[in-house]
Amino acid sequence: MIKTLTAHGNSAALIIDKPILELLDITMSTPLKIVTDGRNLIISPVRDARRDELFRSALAKVNEEHESTLRKLAE
Repeated sequence: MIKTLTAHGNSAALIIDKPILELLDITMSTPLKIVTDGRNLIISPVRDARRDELFRSALAKVNEEHESTLRKLAE
């Protein structure tokens, strides 16, 4: 998807389509972290530590329960 910036006062705005916002569970009140690697602009929703902890816990459980299958898929 290619987008262009939109003038917003003395600033520039990037319009993010609703399907992308829904996919990433971003609302108008979700804080966004904006960083660059020098060539790219990276926009990420800021999640609370508890949510990250739950995700990492779920990931560890899946990895533990399906370790052999995941290893076979990786080969």
